[in-house]
Amino acid sequence: MSEGNAQQGVIVKGVGGLYYARGLDGEVHVLRAKGKFRKQRLTPMVGDQIRYTPGVGDEHGWVEEILPRSSELLRPPVANIRYVLLVIAPQPAPDYLLLDTLLVLAFRQGISPAIVVNKCDLDQSVFDEVQREYASLNVPMLAVSAQTGEGLEALQALLRQGICCFAGQSGVGKSTLLSAATGLELKTGEISRKISRGRHTTRHAELLFSGEYQVLDTPGFSLLEPWEGLEPIHLKDDYPDFAPYEGQCRFSPCYHLSEPGCAVLEAAENGELGKQRLERYHLLLRKVQEVWRKRYD
Repeated sequence: MSEGNAQQGVIVKGVGGLYYARGLDGEVHVLRAKGKFRKQRLTPMVGDQIRYTPGVGDEHGWVEEILPRSSELLRPPVANIRYVLLVIAPQPAPDYLLLDTLLVLAFRQGISPAIVVNKCDLDQSVFDEVQREYASLNVPMLAVSAQTGEGLEALQALLRQGICCFAGQSGVGKSTLLSAATGLELKTGEISRKISRGRHTTRHAELLFSGEYQVLDTPGFSLLEPWEGLEPIHLKDDYPDFAPYEGQCRFSPCYHLSEPGCAVLEAAENGELGKQRLERYHLLLRKVQEVWRKRYD
């Protein structure tokens, strides 16, 4: 088939240089990327809308064109996500620094985040803590339970609005939650009793379809550090809860770190912003500053 007769589809999986694309008819084709993408330094990603020519017989087909992306993540490499569902749970203990990192990543890429507290049947206090800590962030926050079904309707409403991606610590029940919400049967891992962290059961990002749902099943994000090329002064721009105080600080620009007359620091002291969230921002800011200093090493 010639390039002029290329079909349109979406990449649902990529393994070992092969890409699996789902056509408009629902059929999945095995493809390779043409050499021109290497010259363009462009690698096909799961979630990419593409034009392709299918293979004949046992031969693979070819990715001919990657259509413009609305968003992209590098780890795992996925594209065109509309919503990132950030999952935490009472067990394992919530890693709020990772949660803040994922929120920064979502805002930097223009992807709408939602915070999903799974296993709320075990301990409701975690969801209460999330509501207090992120009240000024203005993002959806859901209390759900894959076991009891609590909150699944609200989760399903989000899942219907575009390609969604679950992210968070291992062991919080992302795969189990996805199965409960969409009916998709996935491999799930259990928390290791010895080391209290989940086993990675999802090895490659894959776009899954179930009726009106399109969900990216992804590996853990625990090693994610989206700091490359980020100038430290701009980290605060990815904290929407800081935005109401911009322009009110004594000094400009202000890092909201220890400067006198800082409106953000004063807001935290007055209880308008979560103090712990601000402390975690300072941790991330120092990390960004360190990466920035070493950018030419």
